[in-house]
Formats: sequence, C-alpha cells, structure tokens
Amino acid sequence: MTAAQPGAAGPRTFAPRTILALVIVGVVAFSALAVLSAYAPELRGANDPGAHALSSSAVGFRGATIMLRAEDVPVVASRTAPRGRASNGPLVVLTPGVETSPADLTPFARQAPQLIVLPKWETRPRPLRPGFVDKVGIAPGTRQAGQLLAAYAASTDLQQRSGVSKPSLRGTGAVFEPGTYLPLGTIDRLQTIAGKGWEPMLVDETGRAVLARSTAHPQVFVLADPDLLNNQGLAKLDNARAGLAILNTLRGDSGVRFDVTLHGYVRGHGVGRLMLEPPWLAATLCGVAAALLMGLHSLGRFGPTLARGRVIALGKRALVDNSAGLVRMAGREAELAPAYAALTMARIARVVGGERPAAGGEPEPWLADLARRAGAADPAELSGQAQRAKTRDDLLAVGRNLYQWRLEITREGR
Repeated sequence: MTAAQPGAAGPRTFAPRTILALVIVGVVAFSALAVLSAYAPELRGANDPGAHALSSSAVGFRGATIMLRAEDVPVVASRTAPRGRASNGPLVVLTPGVETSPADLTPFARQAPQLIVLPKWETRPRPLRPGFVDKVGIAPGTRQAGQLLAAYAASTDLQQRSGVSKPSLRGTGAVFEPGTYLPLGTIDRLQTIAGKGWEPMLVDETGRAVLARSTAHPQVFVLADPDLLNNQGLAKLDNARAGLAILNTLRGDSGVRFDVTLHGYVRGHGVGRLMLEPPWLAATLCGVAAALLMGLHSLGRFGPTLARGRVIALGKRALVDNSAGLVRMAGREAELAPAYAALTMARIARVVGGERPAAGGEPEPWLADLARRAGAADPAELSGQAQRAKTRDDLLAVGRNLYQWRLEITREGR
C-alpha cells in the first residue's frame, strides 16, 4: 500500500480570513453565552416589578437601598438563602409578597434583628412599560397576615384607614423614645397592625401600631405599611425621613441586608459558576489557553487535501517493499549478504569496464588487482565476510564495508 498523494487544489469556497473571523466570532459568542448562563440569576430582577429590593416599580424597595447608600450605610440586596445558623449581624429586611407562605419565612427564624415589611397592594404589570405596575386594590389582609406571622404572634389583625391621609407617628418608649415624632406625607389607606403577641413601637395619632415587635421574639419587628419604605412612599420627603429613621434605629451600628430570595432571586452554585470563580478560575483559564494553542497548532499542521491512494499498490517499488517485508518477517536478512556482495562487485565491473563476476562465484583476479592498486581491501576477504554473516548486525557491517570499498575503488567519494 502506498501513502495518499496530494490531490489537485480546487477553488476555495471561503477565504482564510473569513473562516478565521467566523471562528473567532463563534468562540466569543459561545463564551459570552456560557458566562451569562452561569450568572443569569445575578442579572435578573431589575425589570421585575415585584415588591423587593431590586425592583424600581412603585411597590419595589430599590429606592430604600439607594437612600441608605447615600447616607453611607452598608446595604446589600442579598441573594443568598439562610442556612439555618443563628446570626446577630446586620438588620435583615424581609419583604414578603401576597404569594409568600409561612414556610418561606421559616429559614429566617434565627436571623436577628429582622424587619418584616407586610404587603399592602395588589398590582399588575404594565404590558407596554416593563418594570411598571398598575394598582389593582388592597391585598388580602388579616387572614393572610395571621397565617404568615403565626410563628411570631398568636393573632394578627390588619386594618386600613379609609382614603388618603397625612398621619404622624409617635414612639411608645420601647425602642423609640416617648417624645419621638415622625410626621408623614400623604399615604393612601394607611395600614396598621394589632393582635395578641404584638407590642407597638410606633403608633399613629389614633394609637394604632404601624411598627410592632413580637413579644415572643423581641428581635423581630413588623412594619405594617410598606409605603414608608417602598419607592412610591419615598417620593414624599417626610415618608423618606420616617423610613430612614426606622431603619437606622433598628439596625444600630450594623448595616442593612434586604433579602430578595423570597422572590426567587437566589444566587446559583452550579458547575459553570464554580469554574468562573477563584480558585477554579485559574484552571479554567489554563484550559482555555490550551484549547487556543491547540487551535492555532491545528491551523498550520495540515497541508493540502490528500487524494486517497490505491488499496493495492502497483509498481516495482511496491514489489520490492513487499519482498523486503517478507524477508524481514522471516528473519532471513543475513542470507542476503552474499548476493549484496556480488551486486556490489558487478556494479564496480560496470563502472570500470571489466568482466562481470559470476553470481555466487569467486571474485575475478582483475578485481583483486584493481583493489590492490587502489589500496583497498581484497574482494575475496569481503566475499568471505558476506558468506559468514549470520545476523542483521552482520549484514549491516558487510553492507557498510562494501559501500566504503566501492567508493575507494571507483573513487566516487573524491
């Protein structure tokens, strides 16, 4: 069998630069897709009009995070779900929605201090304006709040003031001093909380609690009306001042952590994210570099397209190669030494014009005389060495000596 031979070069379908550009664009696009897929949970939430700290809608709480950062307060929108360990760190602000169940709050039971901001409004997204909502009505109150907060108080009763009012809040002396006075801007249907197991912290001018603390869990506070912290409420300066005072009082010297896991924005821990963060980032970069080097190597490794050769090769060379392979497989290489010696002497005779030695016979006397005059070895000695060859190494030695002997007689090496 023979090696494949280069075929005729046909017309190029694409220019090399075009192919290289397509490969580069494909690699970059695939890499970007892989990174975005790994960090998709981190990028979601800005256009979601829900009641959480990533939302810029009227019922969202992104404005509260901006307000706290402007006051140099450490604040973060946490995407990490609690793991059940007790912590006494920053103030944890929970903003459950109307769909939140009591089981969703269970992992936060040992997080202290914490502020639970109850929902008040039912909304629907605006189809033509992503991130905006329309007010539908008041969310289900007492029954839902009683179920949601059953682990903190025996009973919970929510009430909404009719119409738009401009209330004010006063401290009860527990957490806020008795002389604390917080005037509010206009609030539509102010929501208050009452019930067995709740201790008022801030009350309106009618004595109803807007901020209360659980008597069974003193580190758990509930803000009945979200309009003191959500975006539409912070649009009024007095509401923003009151909301900031509540957060600063409850947090003490710590920061504030707004939880968004209740709304489904949990930080992922998949394999893709793991490979893009230290310490595995170094291994990922090494793998990418190795792949690029392999690609560059492959660009210059292959030549023109090879035409497929015959399954059964033709010609004298194929016949010689096959015969040599059979001799090698049989281990009879040494038996070729006498024939090679005779072939060498016949070639010398053809070059110098003498008589050709008989195959397998003794060298002609004239060849010995020619070797003597050239100062070379006696051909009978070389023939004897060829006759005594038994191994492949002996054959190589005979061939080397015959080659050197031929060069000395015919003077081909000069």
